[in-house]
Amino acid sequence: MKIIVTGGAGFIGSHLVRALLKEGHELAVIDELHHYYPPERKKEQLEFAREAGSFVFLKKGLLTDDEEVGLLFKKFRADCVIHLAAIPGVQKSLTAPLEYVDYDIKATVNVLKFSGETNVKHVLFASSSSVYGDLPNSPVKEEMAAGRVVSPYAAAKYGAESFCHAYAALYGFQMTILRFFTVYGPWGRPDMAIPGFIKNLIRNEPITLFGGGTARDYTYIDDCVGGILSAVKSAKGNQVYNLGSAQPISIEKVADTLAGHFPDAKVLRSGRRVGDVNFTWADITKAKRELDYSPRISFEEGIARTVEWAKSYEK
Repeated sequence: MKIIVTGGAGFIGSHLVRALLKEGHELAVIDELHHYYPPERKKEQLEFAREAGSFVFLKKGLLTDDEEVGLLFKKFRADCVIHLAAIPGVQKSLTAPLEYVDYDIKATVNVLKFSGETNVKHVLFASSSSVYGDLPNSPVKEEMAAGRVVSPYAAAKYGAESFCHAYAALYGFQMTILRFFTVYGPWGRPDMAIPGFIKNLIRNEPITLFGGGTARDYTYIDDCVGGILSAVKSAKGNQVYNLGSAQPISIEKVADTLAGHFPDAKVLRSGRRVGDVNFTWADITKAKRELDYSPRISFEEGIARTVEWAKSYEK
């Protein structure tokens, strides 16, 4: 299959590109190496992806370089597009909300438009558990997203989902929306909690827990990628799926689990941050039933793998 992956130099993207190459797909990867975190790190992630094989790479922005991106779509003639590219992060969205309108909504519209114009059969969009807002500590089903979000990042993701539905109706391609729940693992995004905690602990620096009694549905990267691959192969019609572990982990358990690898860990406490939700918890019944999605990596094993990688990388 011919597949275009946007954001293929990112954390999830680089792992996904490796997996797709191992399955024998022909790939084109688009990534502008945005400075949200160091481009040098993204170049390393591209090399990590290239270990599995070769692919076409276009270093262009989906919004700023739309003519070149549109030309690639026309030349490559993909069967499937997996749109991962976005600016992530709740906290930055509080200070630069218009960037999220540009990169997470407008850029998505370009991808959807180019997909429709070049007769792409199947488009997959990477959304986020943040679209559910701050719901009670219980599993959330896909139909429970009602737009009552609590950050500009979440609003941008929810808005982009609406454009996905609109362009699927306009052009008739199959549309699959995947809502990721706090993905972590080797090469994890440096600004996220687990990679940041591990980096501090390697350096014998304290970690800071924001809020208390909160929990996240942490999803190991291999399980996330497995869910995407299953959606490429098995998704039918236009659907939305949660991809999580269905096992929320408290922030206190995160700290305790890491302390098992770093006995001298020092933990500080701080107040809850604006824009953060208290709980995320995926109901994955639909993904299990329709995609045969089944997360396999426990939190303890995922943390062990991540710590092992980080100790090697930080040398």
